[in-house]
Amino acid sequence: MDWSIWLPNLWTGTLDTLYMVGVATLFTVALGLPLGVLMVTTDRQGLTPNTPLNLVLGAMINAARSLPFIILLVVVIPLTRLLVGTSIGATAAIVPLSLAAIPFFARVAESALREVDRGLVEAAQAMGCSPWQIILKVLIPEALPSLVLGVALTIISLIGYSAMAGAIGGGGLGDLAIRYGYQRFETTVMIVTVVLLIVLVQGIQALGNRLASRLSHR
Repeated sequence: MDWSIWLPNLWTGTLDTLYMVGVATLFTVALGLPLGVLMVTTDRQGLTPNTPLNLVLGAMINAARSLPFIILLVVVIPLTRLLVGTSIGATAAIVPLSLAAIPFFARVAESALREVDRGLVEAAQAMGCSPWQIILKVLIPEALPSLVLGVALTIISLIGYSAMAGAIGGGGLGDLAIRYGYQRFETTVMIVTVVLLIVLVQGIQALGNRLASRLSHR
């Protein structure tokens, strides 16, 4: 095996994976966190109860989460082409990656926000704080360690999804593993890509744990 040829390919595949996962994570947090906040605040015991909206949002999130990612990749091809002009490559893979991760992170954020001590919220209400002030100054800051762990978990899921996106030409390490490791029987390439993915996952989890520990008030 000629490593002078494969090392540049592995480097490019790693960068493509980081690019896909990084951008998808930004979209996921930007859209998933507000959804999680809405799920908590519109609950019957939330800051602004709205049962119909809560039920609709919950049903939509559950429906999106129940769709297998490999099917989502195919279903959103027209949307991907509309948004980025192509359905293959690292940039195109960001669309299905984001759509798969947003409902997942919304539930993670909802769970983290529900862990906040109810007494803190009631104390803020007693001081006359508005719902927005409570969300921005109580709920999110208090849930930040859990949210950070949730982001780490989401990134790890996105790494797995990005590898799966290689099945339809999504680029990255998954694409490299499938096109060369599997289809061309380059076992060494398959092993190296798997090792790189494991290293990425371990690094993200360790970073998330450390950051969450620093942010924890306990």
